Amino acid sequence: MSTTETKHTSKQQPRSQINEHENVIEVKGLVTHYGQRKILDGVDFEVKKGEIRVVMGGSGSGKSTLLWYMLGLYQPTAGEIKLLGKDLQKISFNDHLNLKQDIGVSFQSGALFSSMSVGDNVALPLRELTDLDENTIRIISRMKLEVVNLGGFHKLMPAQLSGGMIKRAALARSIVMDPKLLFFDEPSAGLDPVVASEIDDLILSLRDTMGMSMVVVTHELDSAFKIADRITVLDNGKNLITGTVEEIKRSTNKRVMDLLQRRSRHDKLNPTEYLRRLTQENYTLS
Repeated sequence: MSTTETKHTSKQQPRSQINEHENVIEVKGLVTHYGQRKILDGVDFEVKKGEIRVVMGGSGSGKSTLLWYMLGLYQPTAGEIKLLGKDLQKISFNDHLNLKQDIGVSFQSGALFSSMSVGDNVALPLRELTDLDENTIRIISRMKLEVVNLGGFHKLMPAQLSGGMIKRAALARSIVMDPKLLFFDEPSAGLDPVVASEIDDLILSLRDTMGMSMVVVTHELDSAFKIADRITVLDNGKNLITGTVEEIKRSTNKRVMDLLQRRSRHDKLNPTEYLRRLTQENYTLS
Protein backbone atom coordinates (compact mmCIF):
# COMPACT_ATOMS: atom_id res chain seq x y z
CA MET A 1 0.00 0.00 0.00
CA SER A 2 1.56 3.33 -1.04
CA THR A 3 0.99 6.69 0.63
CA THR A 4 -0.84 7.87 -2.46
CA GLU A 5 -3.20 4.90 -2.57
CA THR A 6 -4.38 4.69 1.05
CA LYS A 7 -8.14 4.19 1.24
CA HIS A 8 -10.18 4.86 4.36
CA THR A 9 -13.55 3.45 5.36
CA SER A 10 -15.36 6.55 6.58
CA LYS A 11 -18.04 6.75 9.25
CA GLN A 12 -19.49 9.67 7.28
CA GLN A 13 -20.93 10.03 3.77
CA PRO A 14 -18.83 9.71 0.56
CA ARG A 15 -16.13 12.32 0.27
CA SER A 16 -16.24 15.37 -1.98
CA GLN A 17 -15.64 15.07 -5.70
CA ILE A 18 -14.37 17.91 -7.85
CA ASN A 19 -13.74 18.22 -11.56
CA GLU A 20 -10.08 18.30 -12.52
CA HIS A 21 -10.44 21.75 -14.10
CA GLU A 22 -12.44 23.43 -11.30
CA ASN A 23 -11.08 25.69 -8.59
CA VAL A 24 -10.77 23.91 -5.27
CA ILE A 25 -11.28 27.20 -3.42
CA GLU A 26 -13.43 30.15 -4.48
CA VAL A 27 -13.84 33.19 -2.24
CA LYS A 28 -15.89 36.11 -3.54
CA GLY A 29 -16.44 39.49 -1.90
CA LEU A 30 -15.53 38.25 1.59
CA VAL A 31 -16.23 40.76 4.36
CA THR A 32 -15.54 39.91 8.00
CA HIS A 33 -15.68 41.72 11.33
CA TYR A 34 -14.31 41.19 14.80
CA GLY A 35 -16.86 43.17 16.79
CA GLN A 36 -17.15 46.57 15.14
CA ARG A 37 -13.78 46.31 13.44
CA LYS A 38 -13.73 45.27 9.78
CA ILE A 39 -10.90 42.85 9.08
CA LEU A 40 -11.47 41.65 5.51
CA ASP A 41 -13.03 44.07 3.06
CA GLY A 42 -14.33 42.45 -0.13
CA VAL A 43 -11.58 39.86 -0.64
CA ASP A 44 -11.65 37.67 -3.77
CA PHE A 45 -9.47 34.56 -3.69
CA GLU A 46 -9.27 31.34 -5.67
CA VAL A 47 -6.99 28.31 -5.72
CA LYS A 48 -6.61 25.89 -8.60
CA LYS A 49 -6.31 22.14 -8.22
CA GLY A 50 -2.73 21.14 -7.41
CA GLU A 51 -1.66 24.72 -6.72
CA ILE A 52 0.37 26.02 -3.79
CA ARG A 53 -1.02 29.47 -3.02
CA VAL A 54 0.94 31.56 -0.54
CA VAL A 55 -0.79 34.35 1.38
CA MET A 56 1.42 37.18 2.63
CA GLY A 57 0.96 40.58 4.20
CA GLY A 58 1.98 42.70 7.14
CA SER A 59 0.77 42.17 10.68
CA GLY A 60 -2.97 42.84 10.86
CA SER A 61 -3.44 42.59 7.09
CA GLY A 62 -6.01 39.79 7.48
CA LYS A 63 -4.07 36.76 6.22
CA SER A 64 -4.75 34.51 9.23
CA THR A 65 -8.35 35.72 9.34
CA LEU A 66 -8.80 34.64 5.73
CA LEU A 67 -7.49 31.21 6.69
CA TRP A 68 -9.90 30.81 9.64
CA TYR A 69 -12.92 31.78 7.54
CA MET A 70 -11.97 29.39 4.74
CA LEU A 71 -11.86 26.67 7.38
CA GLY A 72 -15.45 27.55 8.32
CA LEU A 73 -14.62 28.51 11.90
CA TYR A 74 -16.64 31.74 11.67
CA GLN A 75 -19.56 33.08 9.65
CA PRO A 76 -18.63 36.03 7.41
CA THR A 77 -20.49 39.33 7.37
CA ALA A 78 -20.85 39.06 3.60
CA GLY A 79 -19.45 37.12 0.67
CA GLU A 80 -19.19 33.55 -0.52
CA ILE A 81 -16.74 30.77 0.34
CA LYS A 82 -16.64 27.53 -1.66
CA LEU A 83 -14.34 24.63 -0.87
CA LEU A 84 -14.22 21.70 -3.30
CA GLY A 85 -17.37 23.02 -4.92
CA LYS A 86 -19.32 23.26 -1.64
CA ASP A 87 -20.73 26.60 -0.46
CA LEU A 88 -19.92 26.85 3.25
CA GLN A 89 -22.90 29.12 3.88
CA LYS A 90 -25.39 26.74 2.28
CA ILE A 91 -24.37 23.18 3.11
CA SER A 92 -25.82 21.31 6.06
CA PHE A 93 -23.97 20.65 9.30
CA ASN A 94 -23.43 16.98 8.37
CA ASP A 95 -22.19 17.90 4.89
CA HIS A 96 -19.77 20.34 6.49
CA LEU A 97 -18.44 17.57 8.71
CA ASN A 98 -17.97 15.35 5.67
CA LEU A 99 -16.20 18.14 3.81
CA LYS A 100 -13.72 18.52 6.67
CA GLN A 101 -12.47 14.99 5.99
CA ASP A 102 -11.01 16.34 2.74
CA ILE A 103 -9.22 19.18 4.54
CA GLY A 104 -5.98 19.06 6.51
CA VAL A 105 -4.65 21.83 8.75
CA SER A 106 -1.13 22.31 10.08
CA PHE A 107 -1.18 24.92 12.83
CA GLN A 108 1.67 27.31 13.58
CA SER A 109 2.29 25.86 17.04
CA GLY A 110 1.77 22.26 15.90
CA ALA A 111 -1.21 21.89 18.28
CA LEU A 112 -0.22 18.35 19.25
CA PHE A 113 -1.95 16.84 22.28
CA SER A 114 0.73 16.84 24.97
CA SER A 115 -0.74 13.78 26.73
CA MET A 116 -0.55 11.63 23.58
CA SER A 117 2.45 10.08 21.90
CA VAL A 118 3.43 11.25 18.43
CA GLY A 119 1.92 8.10 16.92
CA ASP A 120 -1.37 8.57 18.75
CA ASN A 121 -1.54 12.22 17.68
CA VAL A 122 -1.17 11.23 14.05
CA ALA A 123 -3.62 8.32 14.37
CA LEU A 124 -6.34 10.37 16.08
CA PRO A 125 -8.26 11.46 12.93
CA LEU A 126 -8.38 7.86 11.71
CA ARG A 127 -9.71 6.63 15.04
CA GLU A 128 -12.35 9.36 15.20
CA LEU A 129 -13.50 9.43 11.61
CA THR A 130 -13.06 5.93 10.16
CA ASP A 131 -13.99 2.34 10.91
CA LEU A 132 -10.51 1.02 10.20
CA ASP A 133 -9.12 -1.62 12.52
CA GLU A 134 -6.37 -0.67 14.95
CA ASN A 135 -3.62 -2.51 13.09
CA THR A 136 -4.42 -0.68 9.83
CA ILE A 137 -4.56 2.66 11.68
CA ARG A 138 -1.16 1.99 13.19
CA ILE A 139 0.34 1.15 9.80
CA ILE A 140 -1.14 4.22 8.08
CA SER A 141 -0.02 6.60 10.84
CA ARG A 142 3.51 5.20 10.71
CA MET A 143 3.51 5.56 6.92
CA LYS A 144 2.67 9.24 7.26
CA LEU A 145 5.42 9.70 9.84
CA GLU A 146 7.81 8.14 7.32
CA VAL A 147 6.62 10.67 4.71
CA VAL A 148 7.72 13.55 6.98
CA ASN A 149 10.98 11.83 7.95
CA LEU A 150 9.88 10.90 11.47
CA GLY A 151 9.91 7.15 11.06
CA GLY A 152 10.61 5.44 14.39
CA PHE A 153 9.58 8.45 16.50
CA HIS A 154 5.97 7.32 17.08
CA LYS A 155 6.50 6.44 20.75
CA LEU A 156 7.93 9.82 21.75
CA MET A 157 5.86 12.49 23.48
CA PRO A 158 5.56 15.99 22.00
CA ALA A 159 7.67 17.42 24.84
CA GLN A 160 10.55 15.26 23.63
CA LEU A 161 10.54 16.76 20.12
CA SER A 162 12.42 19.73 18.71
CA GLY A 163 10.51 22.61 17.12
CA GLY A 164 11.09 21.27 13.62
CA MET A 165 10.02 17.77 14.64
CA ILE A 166 6.79 19.14 16.14
CA LYS A 167 6.05 20.89 12.84
CA ARG A 168 6.64 17.66 10.92
CA ALA A 169 4.54 15.57 13.32
CA ALA A 170 1.70 18.07 12.94
CA LEU A 171 2.09 17.81 9.17
CA ALA A 172 1.87 14.01 9.36
CA ARG A 173 -1.39 14.31 11.30
CA SER A 174 -2.78 16.80 8.79
CA ILE A 175 -2.22 14.41 5.86
CA VAL A 176 -3.21 11.14 7.54
CA MET A 177 -6.68 11.24 5.92
CA ASP A 178 -5.18 11.99 2.48
CA PRO A 179 -6.94 15.36 2.19
CA LYS A 180 -7.49 17.16 -1.08
CA LEU A 181 -6.85 20.55 0.54
CA LEU A 182 -4.10 21.40 2.98
CA PHE A 183 -3.84 24.63 4.98
CA PHE A 184 -0.64 25.83 6.67
CA ASP A 185 -0.33 28.66 9.17
CA GLU A 186 3.29 29.85 9.30
CA PRO A 187 4.87 26.41 8.67
CA SER A 188 8.47 27.58 9.04
CA ALA A 189 8.04 30.27 11.71
CA GLY A 190 10.60 30.03 14.50
CA LEU A 191 12.74 27.42 12.74
CA ASP A 192 16.39 27.69 11.77
CA PRO A 193 17.03 28.12 8.01
CA VAL A 194 18.02 24.50 7.41
CA VAL A 195 14.94 23.03 9.12
CA ALA A 196 12.71 25.65 7.46
CA SER A 197 14.08 24.58 4.07
CA GLU A 198 13.31 20.95 4.90
CA ILE A 199 9.68 21.90 5.68
CA ASP A 200 9.50 23.69 2.32
CA ASP A 201 10.80 20.58 0.57
CA LEU A 202 8.14 18.47 2.30
CA ILE A 203 5.40 20.85 1.14
CA LEU A 204 6.61 20.63 -2.45
CA SER A 205 6.88 16.85 -2.22
CA LEU A 206 3.30 16.52 -0.96
CA ARG A 207 2.04 18.62 -3.87
CA ASP A 208 4.01 16.63 -6.42
CA THR A 209 3.48 13.09 -5.08
CA MET A 210 0.02 13.31 -3.52
CA GLY A 211 -1.57 15.98 -5.73
CA MET A 212 -2.68 18.15 -2.83
CA SER A 213 -3.78 21.75 -3.23
CA MET A 214 -2.41 24.04 -0.54
CA VAL A 215 -2.84 27.44 1.06
CA VAL A 216 0.19 28.61 3.00
CA VAL A 217 0.09 31.69 5.23
CA THR A 218 3.62 32.91 5.85
CA HIS A 219 5.76 35.98 6.35
CA GLU A 220 8.98 34.15 5.42
CA LEU A 221 10.04 35.53 2.04
CA ASP A 222 12.55 32.78 1.21
CA SER A 223 9.96 30.10 1.91
CA ALA A 224 7.25 31.89 -0.07
CA PHE A 225 9.46 32.31 -3.12
CA LYS A 226 10.55 28.68 -2.98
CA ILE A 227 7.17 26.95 -2.73
CA ALA A 228 4.59 29.28 -4.26
CA ASP A 229 2.89 28.81 -7.60
CA ARG A 230 1.16 32.12 -6.96
CA ILE A 231 1.28 34.64 -4.12
CA THR A 232 -1.54 36.80 -2.79
CA VAL A 233 -0.53 39.87 -0.80
CA LEU A 234 -3.15 41.29 1.56
CA ASP A 235 -3.08 44.84 2.90
CA ASN A 236 -5.61 46.42 5.25
CA GLY A 237 -8.06 43.60 4.60
CA LYS A 238 -7.93 43.90 0.82
CA ASN A 239 -6.33 41.81 -1.92
CA LEU A 240 -3.43 44.06 -2.90
CA ILE A 241 -1.95 41.86 -5.63
CA THR A 242 -1.93 38.25 -6.82
CA GLY A 243 0.72 36.87 -9.14
CA THR A 244 3.56 34.46 -9.73
CA VAL A 245 6.77 34.81 -7.76
CA GLU A 246 8.38 36.76 -10.58
CA GLU A 247 5.37 39.06 -10.92
CA ILE A 248 5.44 39.81 -7.21
CA LYS A 249 9.19 40.50 -7.31
CA ARG A 250 8.71 42.91 -10.23
CA SER A 251 5.81 44.76 -8.62
CA THR A 252 6.23 48.52 -8.26
CA ASN A 253 3.45 48.81 -5.68
CA LYS A 254 4.86 50.63 -2.65
CA ARG A 255 3.21 48.33 -0.11
CA VAL A 256 4.56 45.25 -1.88
CA MET A 257 8.03 46.79 -2.14
CA ASP A 258 7.98 47.64 1.57
CA LEU A 259 7.14 44.02 2.34
CA LEU A 260 9.80 42.54 0.07
CA GLN A 261 12.51 44.96 1.15
CA ARG A 262 11.55 44.80 4.85
CA ARG A 263 11.02 48.55 5.03
CA SER A 264 9.04 49.98 7.90
CA ARG A 265 5.86 51.83 7.00
CA HIS A 266 5.69 55.42 8.24
CA ASP A 267 2.05 56.36 7.79
CA LYS A 268 1.53 60.03 8.55
CA LEU A 269 -0.65 60.54 11.59
CA ASN A 270 -3.92 62.35 10.91
CA PRO A 271 -4.70 64.29 14.13
CA THR A 272 -8.43 64.47 13.41
CA GLU A 273 -8.70 60.73 12.73
CA TYR A 274 -6.59 59.98 15.82
CA LEU A 275 -8.87 62.05 18.04
CA ARG A 276 -11.97 60.45 16.51
CA ARG A 277 -10.66 56.97 17.31
CA LEU A 278 -9.88 57.93 20.90
CA THR A 279 -13.32 59.38 21.54
CA GLN A 280 -15.58 57.00 19.62
CA GLU A 281 -18.01 54.93 21.63
CA ASN A 282 -16.81 51.54 20.37
CA TYR A 283 -13.06 52.28 20.70
CA THR A 284 -10.87 49.18 20.49
CA LEU A 285 -7.11 48.79 20.58
CA SER A 286 -5.54 47.96 17.24
